[in-house]
Amino acid sequence: MEEVGCMPTWGWIIIVIIALAAGAALGFYFARQAMMKYLKENPPINEQMIRMMMAQMGRTPSEKQVRQMMAQMNKFQK
Repeated sequence: MEEVGCMPTWGWIIIVIIALAAGAALGFYFARQAMMKYLKENPPINEQMIRMMMAQMGRTPSEKQVRQMMAQMNKFQK
């Protein structure tokens, strides 16, 4: 028996589902924005890291090689 002014059970279920979907969408959006900002401020690899890596492999990289590797890294990030 339903009371006057109360929402039926299916109405509450729909509201909960809509609220969960909206929360998930907003959470995804803000998490993505935060991650993009973090990666822009702190790139995963830079020229100095490439030079160190090549030096550990026993190579002395030229500036051209370092720039080529950075271009490849940036290409795969996008």
